[in-house]
Amino acid sequence: MELQSIKNRFGIIGNSPGLNHALHVAVQVANTDLSVLINGESGVGKEVFSQIIHSLSARKHNPFIAVNCGAIPEGTIDSELFGHEKGSFTGAVDSRKGYFETVNGGTIFLDEIGELPLGTQARLLRVLEAGEYIRVGSSKVQKTDVRVIAATNKELIEYTQTNKFREDLYYRLNTVPIRVPALRDRKEDIYLLFRKFVTDFADRYKGTPVQLDEGAKDVLINYPWPGNVRELKNIAEQISVLSQDKSINAITMKSFLPEHNYSRLPVLAGGAGSVSQSEFANERDILYKLFFDMKKDVNELKKMFFDLLQNPDIARHAPVFNDQSFAELNGNPSNTASSKPVFLPHNTDMIDHHEDVEESLSIMDKEKELIIKALKKHKGKRKDASLDLGISERTLYRKLKEYDIEE
Repeated sequence: MELQSIKNRFGIIGNSPGLNHALHVAVQVANTDLSVLINGESGVGKEVFSQIIHSLSARKHNPFIAVNCGAIPEGTIDSELFGHEKGSFTGAVDSRKGYFETVNGGTIFLDEIGELPLGTQARLLRVLEAGEYIRVGSSKVQKTDVRVIAATNKELIEYTQTNKFREDLYYRLNTVPIRVPALRDRKEDIYLLFRKFVTDFADRYKGTPVQLDEGAKDVLINYPWPGNVRELKNIAEQISVLSQDKSINAITMKSFLPEHNYSRLPVLAGGAGSVSQSEFANERDILYKLFFDMKKDVNELKKMFFDLLQNPDIARHAPVFNDQSFAELNGNPSNTASSKPVFLPHNTDMIDHHEDVEESLSIMDKEKELIIKALKKHKGKRKDASLDLGISERTLYRKLKEYDIEE
C-alpha cells in the first residue's frame, strides 16, 4: 500500500524523511505477529502507528484496545491486564476478565510501557514468550493469542541499567523498533500541520482560517515544540478562537507561544548509549554552574589586578596564595603541600611582565574537574556530591565510569 494512501486514511500530514521511514517500517511489519516497540516523545502520535499496524494486519477484524500503563494504579494493573478471581483481594466481589482475555485474537497497545511495575513486567514476558497468563488469585494457566504493540517516551535501555525495566522484556518487545520523530525534527511539516488545524477549527467555529505572514511562519517553524503535534494543535485552536485579526504577524504569534529557555549545547560525547533529555538537562546545569563560577573568579581576579596597578604599595604586603591555600579556602585541605602564603617581591615592575597561560576549554575536562572537586569536598559521598552538583546520583555514577574517576 502506498504511504500517501495510508496518510490520507489516518489523517497523517507531512512528508519528512523520518516520518516516512517510520510509516514504511510500520507497513512492513503489520502483516506479521512480531512485537513492536514505538519510541517517541509525548505528543508525536505513537498511538496512530499502533492503529496502522493493527488495521493492516490479519487481526484487523478482531478487537484492538489501547491501554495507558501510566494511568492505572500499581495495585490494580495486574487485575486490569490479566483479570482476577472473586475474593482475590478486597473489593473483588466478582470474577473479572482482563484485557488479554477479552482481546484474544486481536491487538493490545500498551502505551507508556516503562511505567509497568516489575512484577507485571514478569507476567507480560510470560505472555509474550508462551502466550500464557494467570488471573490474580487463581492458579489456573490460561492461553491467549494477542499481539502486543508497546510505546514509550523513555529510553528503556537506560531503565534496564538501573533495574527499573527487565532487560529480557525490553529485547522481547523491541523485536521491531519504530522511532517517531519529534516535531522540531520535521520542520518542513510544521506549517502544513498548522494550516490543516486552523482550517479544521475555522470550519468548526464557523469562522475564517487565520493567515500567517513570513515573520509569523519563521516563529512557528523555529519554536522547539516540546509538546509536539499535540501542542501545535492546541496553539492553532487558541489562535483560531482568540485572535481578533485573522492576519497573524510575528509579534502576535510569539504572544501565543510559551517562553521556553532551551539550550542548544551539544550532547556530551564519550558515554555508551544515548543520553536522555532529563540527564542532558542535569549535565547542562553542571555546565551553567561551572561557567558562572568561572565568571565570578575572573571578575575577582580582574579587580585584584587593577587594584595592584593603581596602588603599587599593596603589592609589598599582599599575599599570593599557592594552590594549597586556595584549596583550603574552598574547603578542600590537603596534607600534601605547604599552606604558607607566598608574598610578592618588592619589585612591583614584575606586574608589567606577564604571560598568557592557555587553559583547556574542553567542556568534558571542566565537567570532570567539577565532579572531582565535589567528591573531594564531600569526602567521596556520592549522594552529597550529586546534590551539590544538581544532578541525580545515577547520573553521577555514570559520569564516574565515563570519565574513569577513582573515588
